Amino acid sequence: MPTYEYRCKKCKHEFEERQSINAHPLLLCPACKTENLVRVISRGGGMIFKGSGFYQTDYKNSKSDATDSKPNKPAPVDKKPPPDTKPDTPSKPAKSPPKE
Repeated sequence: MPTYEYRCKKCKHEFEERQSINAHPLLLCPACKTENLVRVISRGGGMIFKGSGFYQTDYKNSKSDATDSKPNKPAPVDKKPPPDTKPDTPSKPAKSPPKE
């Protein structure tokens, strides 16, 4: 369930409330008991990606940011043909030399 932020227009009381997306916005302020609440656009939380599936440069520390000005070069790729390819073979067999 998402968390919504509310602010009272009368007493300026601010609070967060977890509600269903389909729920109607709250109207009654819990502090002054008047119907002056407005839903405030939230600052939101940033997404953090951690784990082995992300680039090592995604979370550089500030020390390496200042010293690393060049991007890392990718490792060279071994260029081998795919394993399912067949070597080129002539469509007709070669003629054997005439016998003497």
